[in-house]
Amino acid sequence: MSETKTTIDPAEVAKFEAMAAEWWDPNGKFKPLHMLNPCRLDYITAQIAAHFGRDLSDDLPFAGLRLLDIGCGGGLLSEPMARLGATVVGVDAAPRNIPVAKVHAAQVGLDIDYRIGTAEALAAADEQFDIVLNMEVIEHVADPLGFLRACYDLLKPGGLHICSTLNRTPKSFAMAIVGAEYVMGWLPKGTHDWQRFITPNELYDLLAQARLRAIDRTGMVFNPIAWSWSLSARDLSVNYVTAAVRD
Repeated sequence: MSETKTTIDPAEVAKFEAMAAEWWDPNGKFKPLHMLNPCRLDYITAQIAAHFGRDLSDDLPFAGLRLLDIGCGGGLLSEPMARLGATVVGVDAAPRNIPVAKVHAAQVGLDIDYRIGTAEALAAADEQFDIVLNMEVIEHVADPLGFLRACYDLLKPGGLHICSTLNRTPKSFAMAIVGAEYVMGWLPKGTHDWQRFITPNELYDLLAQARLRAIDRTGMVFNPIAWSWSLSARDLSVNYVTAAVRD
């Protein structure tokens, strides 16, 4: 794969770069991710533990596993993965995100390899990982299939790919765009483009084209009464997450 080829959309990168300093403010522009993070972590840790036969009650259950967090932002997922013992590389195409992530990791005493870059550049450099996290990124790239093919190249044989995104439904338009951007003001207007949301069946098809074998898909559901997120095997109408393997 050519190192000059990229699926990055510069306009999408610019949106997140403008918000970089707010990554670790739980009441700032990334409040939705802070609220969603425990739910995401429940899914990610359970999938990794099951796939690699790890016991989450151990002190460092993911020791010996090399993990890539694509679109790492300020490190909301990279840091807990490092705490669980994984060797973590966090990559983001928005240059202003990486210094924020580095400073916060240093403040909490974590050794994380943060880099400005893309999945394609890492694949071109023949980097490989046991786990690739691709969370809330694919709806922002210019070429989803090319991006997933880079993820395939980045995985070791038998490696695990975890990808979350937003379903393209009337409900997701109402909640993720009207609700989060216009009513609640959690995200700047224009953060998401509903036309770029991907249905679960479309994502499964893209994964198959990228030679990744899908093994699970699960919804992440927001309860406005409890003001919390939970995993759902049935409700994939807004946010959902998939697990796939490179055979």
